Amino acid sequence: MLVQETINILHNIWPMLVIIVSILTSFRVADVIINKKEFVFYKDVLLLGFIIYIMALFYAVTYQDVDWTTSNFVPFREIMRFGINDERFIRDIVGNTVMFIPYGFFVSYFLKLNKVKIVLILSFATSLTIELTQSIIGRVFDVDDLILNVLGGFLGYLLYRVIHRIKENLPKPLQNDWFINIITFIAILILIIYFLSHLVVI
Repeated sequence: MLVQETINILHNIWPMLVIIVSILTSFRVADVIINKKEFVFYKDVLLLGFIIYIMALFYAVTYQDVDWTTSNFVPFREIMRFGINDERFIRDIVGNTVMFIPYGFFVSYFLKLNKVKIVLILSFATSLTIELTQSIIGRVFDVDDLILNVLGGFLGYLLYRVIHRIKENLPKPLQNDWFINIITFIAILILIIYFLSHLVVI
């Protein structure tokens, strides 16, 4: 279900994605050529991925329909409402957690964080901003979303630390940018093929 919702979001924002990615890519290429800036494929892909993630997050928290009408200010009230096999558990509990895993990862990567405190603070601040904005635009404030988003940010930090540790323990030649560039290119190719095949079906 989470994969399908992600595909639905991409299906709805792909025109904006194409335009923004084209603008940023052309600007970056010009910057590399004209100003002789360093170009490392996987680093630029991560930066672009962060921008795409922010766009998808904006759509997910502002444009998607909801089926409840009251705000929740009691911690864990909504979390405890659903069983593990309940469809709402996957969509709300798991979804709100998974949604912030990329945030925690990107923040940790770009800030080169070794401690989780900053990730938790930034995840909380970002999630609080989202919840307050939702309450202003006619949606609802849910403190449980805040809790789950921070949990997602924490898991994203752990993901970053695991990947960083794996990289540090690789043989020296495999720590070079060329190897990471190849892995990144293959991963992107797989994702593009996967999502395009599903977008065509939609």
